[in-house]
Amino acid sequence: MGKKEEQLAELLGTLGDFTSKENWDKFFTIRGTDDAFEWYAEWSELRNPLLSHLPPQPQILVPGCGSSRLSEHLYDAGFNSITNIDFSKVAISDCLRRNVRHRPDMRWRVMDMTAMQFEDEAFDVVVDKGGLDALMEPELGPKLGTQYLSEVRRVLKSGGKFICLTLAESHVLALLFSKFRFGWKMGIHAIPQKPSSKPSLLAFMVVAEKQVSSVLQEITSSFNDSSLALKGSQACGLLEAVEKENQIRRDYSTGSDVLYSLEELQLGARGDLTKLCPGHRFQLTLGGDSRFSYRAVVLDAQESSGPFAYHCGVFIVPKTRAHEWLFSSEEGQWMVVESSKAARLVMVLLDASHVSASMDDIQKDLSPLVKQLAPGKDDNGAQIPFMMASDGIKQRNIVHQVTSTITGPVIVEDVIYENVDGDISRILPSRDLTFRRLVFQRSEGLVQSEALLSEEGSNNKVGETERKKTNSSSKSKRRGIQRRSGETSHQLKVYHGYLASSYHTGILSGLMLISSYLESMASNQKSVKAVVIGLGAGLLPMFLNRCMPLMHTEVVELDPVVRKLAKEYFNFVEDDRLQVHIADGIQFVRNVANSAAADEISAVQEKEGAHCNTEPPSSNGSCLESHVEGKVPSKVDIVIIDVDSADSSSGMTCPAADFVQETFLQTVKDALSEKGLFIINLVSRSQAIKDSVISRMKVSLE
Repeated sequence: MGKKEEQLAELLGTLGDFTSKENWDKFFTIRGTDDAFEWYAEWSELRNPLLSHLPPQPQILVPGCGSSRLSEHLYDAGFNSITNIDFSKVAISDCLRRNVRHRPDMRWRVMDMTAMQFEDEAFDVVVDKGGLDALMEPELGPKLGTQYLSEVRRVLKSGGKFICLTLAESHVLALLFSKFRFGWKMGIHAIPQKPSSKPSLLAFMVVAEKQVSSVLQEITSSFNDSSLALKGSQACGLLEAVEKENQIRRDYSTGSDVLYSLEELQLGARGDLTKLCPGHRFQLTLGGDSRFSYRAVVLDAQESSGPFAYHCGVFIVPKTRAHEWLFSSEEGQWMVVESSKAARLVMVLLDASHVSASMDDIQKDLSPLVKQLAPGKDDNGAQIPFMMASDGIKQRNIVHQVTSTITGPVIVEDVIYENVDGDISRILPSRDLTFRRLVFQRSEGLVQSEALLSEEGSNNKVGETERKKTNSSSKSKRRGIQRRSGETSHQLKVYHGYLASSYHTGILSGLMLISSYLESMASNQKSVKAVVIGLGAGLLPMFLNRCMPLMHTEVVELDPVVRKLAKEYFNFVEDDRLQVHIADGIQFVRNVANSAAADEISAVQEKEGAHCNTEPPSSNGSCLESHVEGKVPSKVDIVIIDVDSADSSSGMTCPAADFVQETFLQTVKDALSEKGLFIINLVSRSQAIKDSVISRMKVSLE
């Protein structure tokens, strides 16, 4: 080996950083002016596969040309519009001197391939021979490769081709596939090799063609796992990478709710991000280089929702409310869009990773990210407003926490709201009102029970309910107020003369449907039997027990921990007219219905016996012709379902889906008396789900 060859071998062995301009200048200086250096494959091997992908008279760019003769061979094959760039001044100078006379139309420029100085869509073809591989040193990461491929995408015309000659290492393919996923047609071809006794790495030609459409297409290849030339770990790795990428593309094509990255969207995953597309919705992850990562949903409002106050808005959903139907379902999200008055709404759902950050920090972190999602290339300085789903709480104090094997984590907390209902604030105007809440964490954002705390607490005499009508909002703290009297203490206790939860008002209103029946029972000094499924904090049963002396209430609660919390933290008390059963609610109602059916049979039998013992048989032998008083069936007058759902997939926060199935509804019908009342606390943001449940109830209970 000569001295020059020894120097080259030493240089290649110690080059290390293939991204260093100084190293390459030294390399090309040692090689000399006329000594071309070819990576991967010779022209004889490249000629046919490469020329088959070139259109007539293309504008060709060869980035990172080095001292290769590839562009010279292309020129001699009839492709004269070729521009070569390299950041090594030595390489460009040598190639220019070598070609200035014989190939006068060839252009040579000293330029960094990761920051090209060309106009957008300037070339028909970009031919890369080892350039991307050199930038993708594993120790350096994908930064330079990413910058380079972004430039390639920018300078290629629509319909243009990026032809990349590569060893197809896994980290290189991963970047290539992701950058040319949306709006590109991609194929991979093996470069034929000359027969050799020495094993060597195969070179591959990746061809990515720029498409007008952003529709995903699977990668094609001109080889398969049975090809004789494809042997060893290099071939296996390539085939696995192609199949993995094609599976990703298939998933994207068929998935209804794919989670995109911001980069994929900017690459055309959902079309032109700068243009509004009314009715379109997609999910994405934001972050990476920012302080936090975020899950977000982008929704372009329907034109009918206009006029719009903002071209783009951001709606932040705190972790405590992210699981609510309004923010987690598509139907609910569109409702938020309509109320936001934004043509494009970016809904950002916070999670546990954001708990320690202030809202100011989150907004500062999000600002540069959401600007990239705003429609229009130039927003003319239009501000992007930040909105937030607040919980409306001014102060919160955790009183008790416990985990139940049935209900899961449960919290008892005292809160002071920013605003409360005008009714109660006028009655207790002197201070901030404190409410005690029972929260099941399995249903985030759902307050299971809520009670007003007062100095008098439960030591009040029950008086006439507050009848004053107001125009206060239905969203505020609610009614059921009783005038208070009696001694006061400085310790705050649960006040059972006021129902703070708005849904309790609806349940009480339902009693008006049988008001005549209730008055009749009261005038005859008869008791009304009620079954309440779901104890919670026991606030509704306590209120009914105190307000309606004629009512005998059986409460069914599945979880003994809940009963313990109701007694210890919400002053729930049982008496001879109010009892709690630890049992399954559905089975309890079924037992009532079965008992009622058995009583009816017994009553009929007694009736038959009395009739047959006092009257001769009728002509047809029936003993049912005359009426005789029999045993009154043990049916109930009121059934109230007030339970939450542990499974949010049903679309209902309350009740659990089993409580609105036809079989249970029929059981309720069998358990109710003739004038009976059935009340369900139905909570769902979906009108379709509510309509379906109501329709089912009408059919089953009519």
